Amino acid sequence: MEFPFNLNVYSEGETVKLAEKFSQQLNIGDIIELNGNLGAGKTFFIKHTLKSFGINNVSSPTFSIVNEYLGKYKVYHFDFYRIIESSELFDIGINDYFNDQEAIIFIEWGNLFPEVLPKNRIEIMISICEDFSRNFKFIKYNG
Repeated sequence: MEFPFNLNVYSEGETVKLAEKFSQQLNIGDIIELNGNLGAGKTFFIKHTLKSFGINNVSSPTFSIVNEYLGKYKVYHFDFYRIIESSELFDIGINDYFNDQEAIIFIEWGNLFPEVLPKNRIEIMISICEDFSRNFKFIKYNG
């Protein structure tokens, strides 16, 4: 998978295959930002990406803000949806998470607080198309 990368998927099965393919690109220290409307499939995509790492207990961290998983890699899974101010993220030690070079980090709704995001990251934008397929756009940012 070369970045930028753009693909329409037409079923959950195709999304699972895309997640498996994407998981092969990841290394510790990577930060992945996922954006898209409610129901676009952000958590579904993360869940199936992490299955490739032997992590099967993925759930949305909407209320907890961050979930931590252990498998082949340590993974932090954030959801910024319910955050009101970026100071809340600093209060929970977001920079400590970002500086953990032994982990992979996924951030849902990262576009709500772009000022806290590291310059080095992969952004995935998931759009729901008129035919209910999903368009995945992957962009890699290097600071």
